[in-house]
Amino acid sequence: MSIVFIFRINTMQGMLATAHLLTALLIGASLGFFGGVFGIGGGIIAVPLLVLGFGMEQPIAQGTALVLMAPNLLVGWWRYHQRHPMPWQAIAAIAVSAALTTWLIAHVATRMDPQVLRVIFSVFMVLLAVRLLRTARQQHHQASQDERRLNLRMLPLVGMVGGCSMGLLGIGGGLMAGPLLSGWMGQRQTTAQGLSLALVAPSSVVALATYAGAHRVDWALGLPMALGGVLTVSAGVALAHRLPEKPMRLSFAAILVATAFWLVAGPQPIH
Repeated sequence: MSIVFIFRINTMQGMLATAHLLTALLIGASLGFFGGVFGIGGGIIAVPLLVLGFGMEQPIAQGTALVLMAPNLLVGWWRYHQRHPMPWQAIAAIAVSAALTTWLIAHVATRMDPQVLRVIFSVFMVLLAVRLLRTARQQHHQASQDERRLNLRMLPLVGMVGGCSMGLLGIGGGLMAGPLLSGWMGQRQTTAQGLSLALVAPSSVVALATYAGAHRVDWALGLPMALGGVLTVSAGVALAHRLPEKPMRLSFAAILVATAFWLVAGPQPIH
């Protein structure tokens, strides 16, 4: 009887482990596809899902989302750099300053009150929604803007701004740096995007290492999610090219605002 009982327990544990793995793969695949469609990193979607759907505390959700983001950002940076090479001095200026700032701020974030961090994340989502709406209106003006000469001395400041976002929230480095590079520094979209990737790719690795060192990462959930996301992000990007951009931006902005308010008013993690 005892052998049969142990066998049944092991079988049930195996089934639960398989179900957990499949669920994580499915979530990662959905996030990768959704992120590809809207052109937004999976973290901005993954963090609210982990907080509201899995009851995670905000720092753990951010650390787990970084497992999904880091490999995608590194691959994306490498591929983009192959098509649009950047001067190594510019890459070093923005990447090093961003990585150092990420490391410092991430140590603070992992020790913050989860509820305070959750509110900050929600405010960031609302501000991102506002920026998406403004970008949709100003897109034609930005496309016709002439590119100015790249000022290497200003790039560390941009890196620090993006690094603060990556360290504090685990996301948003490129979203913060993009407007600074294209608006304040007058760079074309290709240059701004390449430098933004040079900022967020190494910063995501630094942020992940810092959150992991503080035991703020659920690897059992994050690794399958990362695998699922890698498999579907290309399909999402392909679909995005077939859909009208302005309605997509408006829809995603509305989703961000609704999710932000849900984060603030929704159920709190059980300690």
